[in-house]
Amino acid sequence: MKRLLTLVFVLTVYVSFSQTIKEMYPALGNFIDKSPAGEVEYIKGKQQCELLYEKITDYNDLEKLSKAERSLYDNICNDEKESYWDVIGAGCSWYCGGGLDTLSASSSLKAYRGITYSSSNAHDLSYKTAWVEGVEGYGIGESITYHFPPQNPRITEIIIVNGYVKSEKAWKDNSRVKILKMYLNGQAFAILHLQDTRREQHFSFEPIGNAGRANWEQLISKPWWTIDFEIMEVYKGDKYADTAITEIYFNGIDVH
Repeated sequence: MKRLLTLVFVLTVYVSFSQTIKEMYPALGNFIDKSPAGEVEYIKGKQQCELLYEKITDYNDLEKLSKAERSLYDNICNDEKESYWDVIGAGCSWYCGGGLDTLSASSSLKAYRGITYSSSNAHDLSYKTAWVEGVEGYGIGESITYHFPPQNPRITEIIIVNGYVKSEKAWKDNSRVKILKMYLNGQAFAILHLQDTRREQHFSFEPIGNAGRANWEQLISKPWWTIDFEIMEVYKGDKYADTAITEIYFNGIDVH
């Protein structure tokens, strides 16, 4: 009888725990169409913008631009990003007051010919770099951990750029994540089903982090918190088993 009760208790705990793990699917955002050749064209365009600015003294001058000039103005000259590879522009965003302190990973591929694949690449807000796990095979079970101070603004959205998007070839050659298991403070929190695409993948949540922000001294005395992302399943690369994630970044509240 005691053994039966123990079994029932274990099953009850398992069912209760499993029900708290959300199965989540993304809303798709911008398509990341990047390449080294595109960077060259972008830099040339920025240089041409200097000449274009001389033709524009007020808003009415925009109507006088040729179709090619207006395209250059709208797509490059008017771009708030400081670099071709920037994920976020220079304008104000959640990152005005948000962020994190450190990242760590269970493994990372060794640097090769000056190119790094460390965990920090997954949150440098650049499409040019990526975290690549560093074990044999497809990296199933490998993970990356984001470490947040207690006062960090709360997160309501996680945006994932899957695979190695610095070029179409790099994206196809390397493996991409199909399923990520997300942990909050070490506890399983959600299963994120990723699409095999170079588009941004947005996941929305109820606020993650510490509330009660009116008492700052009490807030900063709370423990640090973490979010882990564990690779559970992948889309296999055409050439390499190595699994890459270009970026996992955030949006949220408590900033403005």
